[in-house]
Amino acid sequence: MFPVKDYMSKEIATIDSAASIFEASKVMKEKNAGYPIVLEKAQPAGIVTHGDFVNKVLAGDKDPATTKVSEVMSAPLITVDPDTAVNETVRAMVKNDVRRLPVVRDGIIYGIFRARYLVRHFNDYEERITRDMIRSLALWPV
Repeated sequence: MFPVKDYMSKEIATIDSAASIFEASKVMKEKNAGYPIVLEKAQPAGIVTHGDFVNKVLAGDKDPATTKVSEVMSAPLITVDPDTAVNETVRAMVKNDVRRLPVVRDGIIYGIFRARYLVRHFNDYEERITRDMIRSLALWPV
């Protein structure tokens, strides 16, 4: 098993649900993150992305200075546990049609997983799979 915690990014941008979209855009620029996790009472509750900005704010003709993040965030937040296998994480992403999954346990955000991170580490992932296959074959002598 290859846990998602080995492939996630630990750099996380967060914003309070009461913040405005304008404030969220500042956080996104400051942290160089296109998807801050939205917190309600210090707990992860949703995510706001560039797509939410364009589709729900700009195309919805809403004022970024007065529109709250909670009004446009994608929720409920779909998450995975740090020990979830990468292949299960990818299945969850496909099933839920999302490009990123926060890695959360007991309300604590450990990181975020994006398919891009798996691509970056594909050679490591492939080598680990190959080593595990060779080990398992060694257990079954011919």
